Amino acid sequence: MDISYIKALHIIFVVTWFAGLFYIVRLFIYFAEADEKEEPAKGILQTQYKIMSKRLWYIITWPSAVLASLFAFWMLYLEPSYLLMPWMHVKLSFVLALYFYHAGCQKIYNQQQRNIVKFTSFRLRIWNEVATILLFAIVFLVVLKSAISWIWGVTGILLFGILLMLSIKLYKKIRNNKDWDNE
Repeated sequence: MDISYIKALHIIFVVTWFAGLFYIVRLFIYFAEADEKEEPAKGILQTQYKIMSKRLWYIITWPSAVLASLFAFWMLYLEPSYLLMPWMHVKLSFVLALYFYHAGCQKIYNQQQRNIVKFTSFRLRIWNEVATILLFAIVFLVVLKSAISWIWGVTGILLFGILLMLSIKLYKKIRNNKDWDNE
């Protein structure tokens, strides 16, 4: 089989994996916000979010993570020279961080399935941006294939992270000043 097909399948499942990670945290946020509502709305919303989360997590996100990794390993098996490239080592470090992030989402998922809310919606919004930062780092490494410019890369990722955090705080301030739910 031509490695291009395997690479294409890897990219497709990376995209669906990230889509699942982005959306699951949105569902975590909605679940946490529903926890502040009165019954019966709280129970109805949280039940629905748990169903949506379960379907997303086990039908899209987990299978995508496994398949993205399977096709990655297959590519590395067919093209072991990738493992000699310094940028690939850095990329694999970010992918490992992504799996730790995924495990953190699994922990939150398990808690919410048991009706436990340990994080505020604000904290979950910040948590959601971790995946964004990892996505940027991985894509730039793969496209540029350069692990040399660490100072610029790390600086760029940190500035991007700060920009995201400031955006979240601004959004929270605007949201607190405006009643979005009643418009």
